[in-house]
Amino acid sequence: MTNPIYIDALGPNGPYRARNRLTVSDVAGDPLVELSLVPKLFVSRAMSALRKADTLPLEERLAALAKAGELFATGVVDGMSAADYQYTVSRMSGTPLPIVREAVQAIARSAADAYRSAQQARPVGAVNDWRDPNARRGTATWIRRGDVFAVHAAGNHPGVHSLWLEAIALGYRVAVRPSRREPLTPYRLISALRASGFGDDQIVLLPTDYAAADEILRQADLSMVYGGQEVIDKYAADPTVLPNGPGRSKILVTADSDWRDHIDMIVDSISHQGGTACVNTTAVFVEGDPTPVAEAIAERLSAIPSLPPEDDKAVLTAYSLEAAKKIEGYLLAKAAGTTAHLGGDGVVDELADGSAVLRPAVHQLDDPFAEQAGVELAFPCVWVAPWTREAGTAVFKDTLVLTAVTKDERLLDDLLADPTIKNLYIGDHPTYWMAPGVPHDAYLGEFLMRTKAVIRD
Repeated sequence: MTNPIYIDALGPNGPYRARNRLTVSDVAGDPLVELSLVPKLFVSRAMSALRKADTLPLEERLAALAKAGELFATGVVDGMSAADYQYTVSRMSGTPLPIVREAVQAIARSAADAYRSAQQARPVGAVNDWRDPNARRGTATWIRRGDVFAVHAAGNHPGVHSLWLEAIALGYRVAVRPSRREPLTPYRLISALRASGFGDDQIVLLPTDYAAADEILRQADLSMVYGGQEVIDKYAADPTVLPNGPGRSKILVTADSDWRDHIDMIVDSISHQGGTACVNTTAVFVEGDPTPVAEAIAERLSAIPSLPPEDDKAVLTAYSLEAAKKIEGYLLAKAAGTTAHLGGDGVVDELADGSAVLRPAVHQLDDPFAEQAGVELAFPCVWVAPWTREAGTAVFKDTLVLTAVTKDERLLDDLLADPTIKNLYIGDHPTYWMAPGVPHDAYLGEFLMRTKAVIRD
């Protein structure tokens, strides 16, 4: 490896370059980064230091957060410019460069707005401080459920690192275990936070092997983890862990609405930012004949170009050829027995450097309850199915976002009442829509905070 990029652990006493290092390659298989992997003892000492550390006063930490967001997005951090960082992330993770740029700006906005966004979760009857005048007659105060928050981060999109900034804003000390696929974003963000006023013992980066990873969660008060369905199942019964897994987001178009008026929104929901996010549409349900809808989606998606991730016009995420073929094999096995409108013969498109993108796939199902409708893959892959009133709302269970294009208010009431449908967008709104202060999968503050009664003289 020539001139590797070293991503050190960021411990409570500063950067630490471990003897045990993992080589992270770019999508073409060329070595790019050496990631330090710290042992369990290092993790234990770092978590202990977080527990003993002080929390910055509110005004200081909010100023430091805003400063860090700006430095992260535009400045030189640990000798790397913003442009070099964005290019490196694109080559490392395969995320198209335009998407990386958008995510960087979103992280900077989240840093500046983290406290206000977190406050949206505070109950209207609660105050933030016992010194509030309302405490003289008795009130609820909003307090942290602990002091140390841990994150097992995902590497599919840089934007996942915008959410845990709310924990920093609320006064938590934070430990982040980065993804091996893309550890540069959290390294740069935590370095920027430290350079802007946060102590080394207040935010740490702990790259580890799997054996030490659980130690981070064990020593934290609360944790957030990302992963597949196995992660959801593993932590489902643990009240101290907030799992983030597949979104299985969906669109429903009922017979009282013309799908042609919404085809732009439907296609955009499938392909936006490369189709890799939990808020991208996995399945489209149509009351009536789904065939013309599937054909129209396939026609639009087929026009997306295959480009290397660092291209300014790239849309599709790149993978190593081996990884791309593995995903393709899984898709083709799952799609057996369905009607392929796009991608039926395969989706791998090899690029000149030996990496590959996954071309969009559109498959039509005969049954709204077909298991394929819940298969979520990290590229523009959609299942189009018929929907009937008899099928009802049961087909939409365990959905992160459901866009319902319908005028049926009773149906909308039923969809809103279903607690397994996390977000309901009514009408021509893409499933990826998000806004500051609006919950993604409930408010993170609902998990991080609780109320305590206070009355004072």
